[in-house]
Amino acid sequence: METRLALLARKGDQRAFAEIVELYKDKIFHLAYRMLNNRHEAEDVVQDTFLRVYKNLDRYDENQKFSTWIYRIGTNLCIDRLRKRKPTYSLDAEMNDQEGVDGYSILPSDDRTPESELLLSETQQLIRQAIESLPAKYKTVMVLRYLQDLSLQEISDVLDMPVTTIKTRVHRGREYLRKKLERKL
Repeated sequence: METRLALLARKGDQRAFAEIVELYKDKIFHLAYRMLNNRHEAEDVVQDTFLRVYKNLDRYDENQKFSTWIYRIGTNLCIDRLRKRKPTYSLDAEMNDQEGVDGYSILPSDDRTPESELLLSETQQLIRQAIESLPAKYKTVMVLRYLQDLSLQEISDVLDMPVTTIKTRVHRGREYLRKKLERKL
């Protein structure tokens, strides 16, 4: 039925498209709300989904289920929104749990004491030694991941290895460092 409606809508039948909207508006809203946990964003996703469906009806393959196609569009829009979400912090905002305290008060001061410099230097030295002691296959991955800040995919491309292998090596490298450093820090 949805395929027939999509084909009619593709030919310009606005009532057919209105039926599609009626059939899927709640389903897409629930999908988006579960993914985003925000009513307004979920409503935006519903609207964007139907706009995208309308604009791309000529690209819909009637051999596919219409529901799969529209859910994929909605899911991708949710994923895009999740990726764009970044926590925003303001130094001027008061801390939730402490009245009268703002972000400036938790910034470390620039007044480094010789003692704090020594502690920092010793900690950095311990971490450098632990990284140096890693087996080569873990060390390379850990350096690329945490010192060069590359993504798992970028590391995979660089080392010409599957991403799953990279994930395993990052995990094992972290475990190795944790065991090595937990006794010292």
